[in-house]
Amino acid sequence: MASFRRTLSPAFHDRHHHNGVVSISSPSHKLFSPNNSKYTSPLSTLFTRVAGAFSKRYGRKSQWRKTLFRCFLFFFVGFLLGMLPFSHVAVDEDIKIKPPRAATTTTINNNIKAQLPPEDVTGFTIDPLSLTVENHNSEAVTNFRFDFVPRKQLIVVTPTYNRAFQAYFLNRLGQVLRLVPPPLLWIVVEMNSASPETAELLRKTGVMYRHLACTKNSTDVKDREVHQRNTALEHIENHRLNGIVYFADDDNIYSVQLFETMRQISGFGTWPVAMLAPSKSKAILEGPVCNGSQVIGWHTNEKRKKLRRFHVDMFGFAFNSTILWDPKTWRRPTSNPIRQLDTIKEGFQVTSFIEQLVEDESRMEGSPPGCSNIMNWHLHLDSHNVAYPKGWLLPKNLDAVIPAK
Repeated sequence: MASFRRTLSPAFHDRHHHNGVVSISSPSHKLFSPNNSKYTSPLSTLFTRVAGAFSKRYGRKSQWRKTLFRCFLFFFVGFLLGMLPFSHVAVDEDIKIKPPRAATTTTINNNIKAQLPPEDVTGFTIDPLSLTVENHNSEAVTNFRFDFVPRKQLIVVTPTYNRAFQAYFLNRLGQVLRLVPPPLLWIVVEMNSASPETAELLRKTGVMYRHLACTKNSTDVKDREVHQRNTALEHIENHRLNGIVYFADDDNIYSVQLFETMRQISGFGTWPVAMLAPSKSKAILEGPVCNGSQVIGWHTNEKRKKLRRFHVDMFGFAFNSTILWDPKTWRRPTSNPIRQLDTIKEGFQVTSFIEQLVEDESRMEGSPPGCSNIMNWHLHLDSHNVAYPKGWLLPKNLDAVIPAK
């Protein structure tokens, strides 16, 4: 008689029945066994107890429920383990990423020779590829030297007033100053108040500027420009501006070389100025005669000015601004403010102002050396009686109107 033996599943071959109680001793159960020394964490112990409780509760009749529960339980445990950080994983710090091995010259040559006809192989060689950076101009880089020398600031003082060609003169001077490398500060002084028209023009020049107003009573003023320059000097002294001060009227002509030469001045510098004679029929020269940078004499063409101490035009000198607010450094005998005086006779105001700055020609610097270059012109261009519309705006058409055909 044939016998039929039912083969047990590998998952259940190790079960033992004692009085109807099922004892699970499968490997999967041993995984969570508390006797397993490899897993002693509280989480594994918790899940082991939960699995044991559920296994005792259900009998043979609910095997499919056990299987489903185990699948869910293992999935849940795997999900939690996947979310936990793997702090026990040790990273080998000695791991190094090596670049791919480059083919040598011999290998490249052999590969190419194998693809060429025998008659073309003779003398065929490829130079090796160098992956290093070579400095072919090392000598030039070694000998190169970068010396940064900061430029001195130029402080250009310009007195101006309302007249027909004011906008033209200021715009022309502003374009010249715009060509001068910075730093440069343009101090423009007006009488009574700073007009918005002048302020708008200064903004459009692109030059760093300060717009001041001289509040001196105009009825008591003999020379308007003297008080305007004094307003600028007071501003420089109060704010301790450091630089080379130069008086530049807006109706004169200046070269860019003039402002570059000023930066070489340490204390007081002077140079010759070309100007038109009052008759405007000839040009005259006024300024220093120099031996190198040493002033040894003066140019002058007007006999009435021979009594002056220094024959310098107002636009033919520049000086260090620290002379105004640091008398100890320059060993000035007094600490009185240095200002121009309108009580002195016309023609002697410039020399009286220079006498407050320096004692004699030994303190002066001829600029540029030799004093042979004419770098600016003083032109007497009067436009007081020229009629012009206010703001150069025409409120209505001209009287004579010719209609278009």
